[in-house]
Formats: sequence, structure tokens, C-alpha cells
Amino acid sequence: MTQRNHSTTSSPSPHRWSRSEADAWIDAQNLTPLFQQAAALRDQAHGHLISYSRKVFIPLTRLCRDVCHYCTFATTPRNLMRAFLTPEEVLEIARQGEVAGCKEALFTLGDKPERRYRVAREELAARGHSSTIDYLIEMCRLVLEETSLTPHVNPGVLDADELRALREVSISQGIMLESAASRLCERGGPHFGSPDKQPEVRLQTLELAGQLEVPFTTGILIGIGETRAERLDALFVLRDLHERYGHLQEIIIQNFRAKPGTLMADAPEPGVSELQWTIAVARMIFGAEMNLQAPPNLSPGNLAPLIDTGINDWGGVSPVTPDHVNPEAPWPHLLTLEEQTAACGKSLVERLAVYPQYARDAALWIDAGLRSRVLDRVDAQGLARVGGWIPGDADVDVDSLEFVRYPTHENIETAVRRAAAGEALEEGDIVRLFEARGPDFVTVVEAADCLRKQMCGDEVSYVVNRNINYTNVCYFKCGFCAFSKGKTSENLRGKPYDLGLDEIARRADEAWQRGATELCMQGGIHPDYTGKTYLSILSAVREAVPDAHIHAFSALEVWQGAKTLGVDVKAYLEQLKDAGLSTLPGTAAEILDDEVRAIICPDKINTEQWLSVIEDAHRVGLPTTATIMFGHTDRYVHWARHLLRIRALQLRTGGITEFVPLPFVPMESPMYRKGKARRGPTYREALLMHAVARLVLHPHITNVQASWVKMGTTGVEACLNAGVNDLGGTLMNETITRAAGGEHGQEMAPARFEQLITALGRKPRQRTTLYGAPPAGQYERSFEAEELAPVVNRPARRYERSERPSELVRFAVGSS
Repeated sequence: MTQRNHSTTSSPSPHRWSRSEADAWIDAQNLTPLFQQAAALRDQAHGHLISYSRKVFIPLTRLCRDVCHYCTFATTPRNLMRAFLTPEEVLEIARQGEVAGCKEALFTLGDKPERRYRVAREELAARGHSSTIDYLIEMCRLVLEETSLTPHVNPGVLDADELRALREVSISQGIMLESAASRLCERGGPHFGSPDKQPEVRLQTLELAGQLEVPFTTGILIGIGETRAERLDALFVLRDLHERYGHLQEIIIQNFRAKPGTLMADAPEPGVSELQWTIAVARMIFGAEMNLQAPPNLSPGNLAPLIDTGINDWGGVSPVTPDHVNPEAPWPHLLTLEEQTAACGKSLVERLAVYPQYARDAALWIDAGLRSRVLDRVDAQGLARVGGWIPGDADVDVDSLEFVRYPTHENIETAVRRAAAGEALEEGDIVRLFEARGPDFVTVVEAADCLRKQMCGDEVSYVVNRNINYTNVCYFKCGFCAFSKGKTSENLRGKPYDLGLDEIARRADEAWQRGATELCMQGGIHPDYTGKTYLSILSAVREAVPDAHIHAFSALEVWQGAKTLGVDVKAYLEQLKDAGLSTLPGTAAEILDDEVRAIICPDKINTEQWLSVIEDAHRVGLPTTATIMFGHTDRYVHWARHLLRIRALQLRTGGITEFVPLPFVPMESPMYRKGKARRGPTYREALLMHAVARLVLHPHITNVQASWVKMGTTGVEACLNAGVNDLGGTLMNETITRAAGGEHGQEMAPARFEQLITALGRKPRQRTTLYGAPPAGQYERSFEAEELAPVVNRPARRYERSERPSELVRFAVGSS
């Protein structure tokens, strides 16, 4: 198989050791400089995070054809009721893990026991299988079908067909190399009589896994008779494999523990300093990016030395099942593990069985049938999604955000302090703010709220407005949009419609009579629409309600309108302004980074085009808002770039009135339904977006808005304590979020807004679009409004006409 450049997982570190550099430390006496260097290198890539996977341990069989001299996991048939767990037993264990919040089902088993034991062959045959691996595949599939867990498998030596088949039912696999020293397999060695422990056999499995793009776990077992030089042999051969394929997601440094009843019961165990030396040299050999693990239960009460020498992961920890391989070493309680990790200045975070960088690149590393399962369970960093909150879902409670309290990390404190002083943060600084968890999260949120109070006081503003979406027909194919209707989307919410000017004018007049001051108008890009269409809509509305503020047309609509009339964007914006347009919504921004836009909206205007439309609007005297639609295929670095581009634009023009984070509502989104997107941001990420925006955009954009249709009332309350000072509009007839599956309603009455704001001890203020006071009489009308009349959505005519595709304005991300 052709080797690929796996840039997301195997970027070479500039600080990795050569073999001669490693050899120089074999007999070193003063190890403190080594430990400090390894820990600093780890921090370059992993910062203050130490990860773990919450797992349930499923020992499918304890029979094994190997006879390792230190192992108590493998046993003989006389000690077992059955050779294999039954499907019912597997499912019972998996469901216990699911109830306990586990996300990983770890299948551990002996190596091909059917080649040694007749009872294993007979049980497999009775279940319709010829091999242990076939039965393992069936059990993985059972867990996938009946639970929310995702399997990780450690079945020993495998051939290509077995690896390929297991890839379809597990998100990661593993085999410990243990040692590259063949002499340990000779008579008197710990691996004598264990054919599967021959290093070349295990390395062949590891190489095949790389060729098949399987995220793989491996590592070494220290203290079984090998020398330090032989440990280096193993680590360097593993590094060579990873350099070729990029598939080694973690390296485990496991210390030998002597167990009664084994041939090595009296063998000396490696000391803490020996474990530290091995961890540190492994970090220096593999570099900053590699995930380096040491099992916490094998060093009980002594975890600080492991963190101090370069690990960034604790491996799988089970709140349900014991470590069947090391039954004498119980797992630490997760709260204890969190406290001990925090005491070392690190934050404990949960991951899946597959590590974040592989989850983020799921299209490459995860089988197509499992990708949606992975994406559904991770956040934008690729770590495990904790909590059940989903934007727009009224049936899911907000997640608890309580943490073990320890001091905030210095880099977070520094970034917050600089932001509050109005300094421009670098991309990396902003990414770190989005990564904030535990005490760091609290620090960021509190700093944003303090800045909000300083800039805006205790007033919370809102505007009485009506959404008028004149058509849901659109010939663009944005993967996130459930509102627009093309040929293949009529099965989603609502039928294709195209409002007449009379209905648009009626809705505008009704909104004014109900106290609205703003008419927010946007729609899909109908193939029959031209720039004249938007001008005619403005004329109809301005005639119906001369005093209303018309807040209309996305940057995409403006660009498309200008192109259809053959004029430049600035000239067209002047025409729109003369026809009655007051301001533009800063929508169609999504994520202002073409790496993301190429995935979610490849035929839409690109980043440069969006920015140029908004800048031209400001130049002709049309203020705008700015938005971000986040939580789908994007990552923190993309959010940082978006905020920096918004900040830079505001510095040039000063025309942005407010920043509006829009959490991705996934339920009916096409790309989510196809398994190609996450299910929106987590609750922590959603709050952080508002808080970080307040910090990064300070002091140039004063108003940060929370969307009640995305966040819900409880979420909005939290946002008001995270830097938000505005709740947007009452949104008569909100339809876009509803089309995506949002359930928080289509209108928030002014009385409800003011009740919510007052309950938090803040001062409500009804405003206009430009943050002035409403015209006389409109405030009173808004509290006396009658029910809305039923809307009339005129069915759209046939809309994607094959005889006229050349007339449609097309874009491509990257074009200008």
C-alpha cells in the first residue's frame, strides 16, 4: 500500500533525539535535566491537559496459546466455566459501563487460544465461528448495535484480513510490543514458549496496521529482564514505524508488577526512577506530539513523578470493571485521579478510545460505518463530548460545569490580562482560551463578565423584530443548512415557498403594529432572483412601513444580486441603501476560514469575498452585525482565525454593531444526518465562544449577543454571566433554527425577555437595531401585541430549471 503523508498525526518534532543522544543518557547519574526537558517538550503539544478514556473492560477469553512468565490474565480451561464470555455476558458488562458513563468497550483476550485448546475450538464452532477473531468481530458488532459504546480491541497478533475486518467494528486497536529483544524469547526468558511474543511477529502486525490506517496503541513493558539499551531499541523501531505510517496513537510505558503464582513472582520490580527514566527518554525520542501513557493503577499514590517526566495520558480507567490484566492493582477513583492530576498543575480530560488528532481526521482513520459515531461523541478539540446538551434541543438539560478548583494556569491568566487591556491576542493565545477547562474555564468566563460590566454596565438589551424569510428555495448546497430547499431536501421541514411582495408587505406592517422596530429579511438564493428582486422587496416594505428599520440581506445575497446586474458590489450596496436598506446582518459568515468552508459550503462566497462585502457595506454607510456558526467540522484554531479576521475588519471600518455566536443546530442538518459533522458545540464550548469573543474583540466591538433560539433560556442566562450584554430579537416567525430542529420557540415576547433579565438582577432595555431608544409608542405596542395572523407561504414554482444553469451565479471556495 502507498504510504501517505499523515501530516495531522505524525508531524516530526524538531526536538526529537537521535540514537546517539539517547545512548548518552543510559548511564547518566543526574536525571533532573532529562526530566525537566521531557516535561517541557510534552507541554509544547499538550499544554496542561492529561487525558484518559472512561472504559469498561470486557475479557472475552482468558485462554491464550502463549505462556508469558509474568501473566495471570491467561489461564487454563480447568479454571474457567467456559472458554469465552457469552453474548449475554458481554452485553451485560457493556451496559454496566454505559450506565457509568463509559464510552470505550475494551476487549482484551488471549492470543488465538483455539490453536492450543480443543475446548476453545468447540465453543467457537458451536457459535458458528472458526476463530476467536471472528467471534470478537461479532461481539464488537453486538456492542455497537445495542449500546452507545465504541470498541477498542487488543486481540494480539493479527494478519491483514483480521485487521481490516476489525477496523469495521472498532475505532482503534492495539498490541503491546513489550520488547524488541529476541533473547527474551529464549529458554529462561519471560517469553519462552510464547510464539506470539517474537518481536518480528508483533512488529509485522504493527506494520500492517499502519498500511491499513488503523489508529494503533502499543508500548513497552519494562523490568522483565531487558536492558536500557534494549528499551531504546524498541522505542526507535516503533518511531520508525510511526514515521512511515503515522498510526501509533499512543506509546505505553508499563512497569512490570510481580504477581504471585507466576514464574516471575519473585522477580524485582522496576523502581520509580527507572520508570521515570524510560518515560523521559520515550518523550525525547518521539517528540512533543506523541501521546505517552503510564497506567496510574500500577503506580498507586505516586503519580506526580510520571507527570513530571513527560506523560500526557493515563490510559483507560474503568469505574465499573477491574484491570483484569493487573487484578492486584485497582483503578484509582476518577475523582481521586482528577485531584492528583490537578495537584500537579494539570487538568484531567476525557477522550475516546481513539485519540483527539485521529478523531479530528476521522475521514482518514475511522471506518466509514463508524465515523458518525465518533463525531457524535467528540468536541471541537477531538476530546470526549461530556454532557448531553445540544443547541436548540429543549428536552435536554444544560450540563453541570463544576470542577475541582485549583489555580488557573499562567498562560490563561496572561492571555486574559492582555485581552482585558485591549491588546491583540495571537492565534495560539485564543486557541488556549477555547481549550480552557476546569478552573481555567471559570477564569475566562469571569474575566469576560467583568469586562462586560465595565463596558456595558448591567443593562441587557433586546430588539423587537420580525424575521421575514421570503423564500426557502436555494440553489447553493451548504451542508449545514436545513432551511433551504433544493431538489433533494423537500423531505426536511417545510415545503419550498416563494413569498409574494404583498405577503412580505403584510408581514412587515403586522410587525410594526405589534411594536417591532426592525424587519430582519433574508432568504435562500432562488435561481430566479436577481439584484432587482431585492430592490423590489425593499420598495414594497418601505412603502408599507416607512419608519421601520430594514435589516436585510446576507453578504451572499448582496454578492449574487450585484453579479446578476453586472455591477460591482459597492455600487449595488449604494442602490440598496437608496431603496431603503438600513443595515445588513453579518450572516453567511459561518466560519471565516476557507479550510472549513471547502467542507461545509464549497460553492458559497469565500472568506475574502465575505469580508469585502461587509467592508464595502461599511464604506457606503451601512452598519452590519458579525456572526459565527460553529460546532460542526471546525476546530478551535478556525474559531480563533474567525475572531481575528472580525477584529481586523472592525479596526479598519468600525462598522460592526455586535458579534453574534450561532451554535450549530444539528438535528435536521444534512451534513449531520449524513454523519459528517459533530452535534454542535458542547455547552462549555458554547459559553466559551461568547466569553472569548468578548475578550478578543475588546474594546472594538462592544456588544456580544446570545441567541435564545440556539441556547435556550437557561443557556442564555449562563451567557449573561459570560460576557453577553444583548439577547437579540423577539423574532416573530423564526424559521431557520426551527428548520434545523431547534425547539425553543418562534417568538420571545418582550415581557418574557424582561422577566428573564430582571430575575438575574440585571436591567432590561428595549433597543433599536443601532442600540438607540425605540420610537414613541412602539415600546407600549410591543407589550400589548395580539397573536400573529397565520402566515401564507406561497408554494414555489419549479425552481432548478435545467435549461438555464448558465445564468446562475456560482462561486468556489478559494476563488475571488
